[in-house]
Amino acid sequence: MDQTDTSSEPILSDRIRVNGTVTTAQLTAAGVLRWFDGGRRRSLDIEKNVIGFAAEGSRIRIRAIVENSSGIKCGASKGSLTRKSFVLEPLTGGSLRPWSQKFQEYIDSFGKIWVIAYFMFVMVVNVLHLRPKKLLIFVNPYGGRKSASKIFVDDVKPLLDDANVEYTVQETKYQLHAKEVAQTLDLSKFDGIICVSGDGILVEVINGLLERDDWKTAIRTPLGVVPAGTSNGMVKSLLDSVGDPCTAAHAVLAIVRGHKRSLDVATILQDETKYFSVLMFAWGLVADIDIESEKYRWMGSARIDFYAIQRILRLRKYNGCISFVPAPGFEDFGEPSSSKLDSCSLSDEKPVKIQQHGYQGPVVDLESQTWRKIDGPFVSIWLHNVPWGGEDTMAAPDAKVAFFYFYLLRGQGEVKGHIRFETGGGGKSPFGAVVPLIEGRGGLVQFSDGYLDLILIKDCPKLSLLALMSELSSGGHVKSPHVLYLKAKAFIVEPGPRTEDPTKEGIIDADGEVLARGKGTYKCNQPSKMAYGKLQIIVDQGLATLFSPI
Repeated sequence: MDQTDTSSEPILSDRIRVNGTVTTAQLTAAGVLRWFDGGRRRSLDIEKNVIGFAAEGSRIRIRAIVENSSGIKCGASKGSLTRKSFVLEPLTGGSLRPWSQKFQEYIDSFGKIWVIAYFMFVMVVNVLHLRPKKLLIFVNPYGGRKSASKIFVDDVKPLLDDANVEYTVQETKYQLHAKEVAQTLDLSKFDGIICVSGDGILVEVINGLLERDDWKTAIRTPLGVVPAGTSNGMVKSLLDSVGDPCTAAHAVLAIVRGHKRSLDVATILQDETKYFSVLMFAWGLVADIDIESEKYRWMGSARIDFYAIQRILRLRKYNGCISFVPAPGFEDFGEPSSSKLDSCSLSDEKPVKIQQHGYQGPVVDLESQTWRKIDGPFVSIWLHNVPWGGEDTMAAPDAKVAFFYFYLLRGQGEVKGHIRFETGGGGKSPFGAVVPLIEGRGGLVQFSDGYLDLILIKDCPKLSLLALMSELSSGGHVKSPHVLYLKAKAFIVEPGPRTEDPTKEGIIDADGEVLARGKGTYKCNQPSKMAYGKLQIIVDQGLATLFSPI
């Protein structure tokens, strides 16, 4: 039997005024408002364009955000977004009450995402929740270019007001302020937490939520990021996955729509000390550039490139080793590690200890896993949870690509099942967990595949390294013969001293913050969270939740 597409058929049609012009307006079954303006056909997609509306007597004011194709492209193919209002008025004796009711029905329904997936002939249905109505917003006025307060006033506040979202603003006053607030916040008052900042405040909030006694409930709180920092890697990864530019307007629109995605969280563990990471972990060249370039902060973002050249010309190498549990398809990387957890010796130094409460990390039988090992010396070890480390740094281009799709791209396997994506997307992982997916660049991008991407450089000529670093903006560096690129779900890292001067060690960097400082390093006299020694990293699949574009 033939099936007729009725989504474009009007369910409401009437002669009304739109912004003062008398026209025939139609509302389709797909939620598209259509009318004519001066002979030109105009339309608004309620899901994509309408963020709120209000009844003003007999009129309806629709608050929308539309693409301005002539606007600044911001490195993406889409235009900038512009706020616009459309006023609908009835003709004499008419009423727009049916229109108002339908608008509300559509907005409410688009806040729900029906995730329907077929895998191994089993249908899985999941419903993710509504658009947020009350938000806590952290604004970091000191981060990045110190523009967060202005971004909130100019870009965030107007859109939230248009969407009828209530919010409480909390400016961060000092480092770890957001973490302290997240630890004691009454989460029942809010539908989500938003960070107008770089990645640092998001990391603080996640660590605060996971250190609560009610962490199981707390970590389900949806989190959002509006780019206002130096790196903005997380929000860049989210927006780029659907081809959106990394702008405050696109980020806020994703939050207002209420779509959500699970996010992997990596637990970094050393004895009793834990740190929860969502972006990256670095030791060697990347960590040295990230942390030591702080001495040139007066240069702004140019300090990274300036100091990178210095570090490459005076290249350091570090002794040490890394062991890992490879993802399927990467079992041949490295050498077998028969001693497993004992493959790296413990440091004699003792880290700072913390009270045992909150989330203790994923429960995994590491002894039963198949471990592989790579020995140094190393130029750089870089682990990444999402593709982008910053707005101009695609550190791990294959991070969070849906693994069954990734497998097919490389011709290394066969997907044994039929997967179909319906409204909102969704899929069933080959590893058993239902995971939301985002259809985007290069395939299907998810944020909860359960793996970290390892970008490892053991040796590389300086000129080749300079050329390799210039490819970071496109992700082309991973194609270099000097780069080893793989996925794994658990790691043991033992950082050692520099090869050229064993009296000096290195820096461990997690999400842009110093985790450990070895002997003879930049500001090595300052306390750090952990000792420069053996540590363990395990991924907890889909532990946190993010507001997402779709």
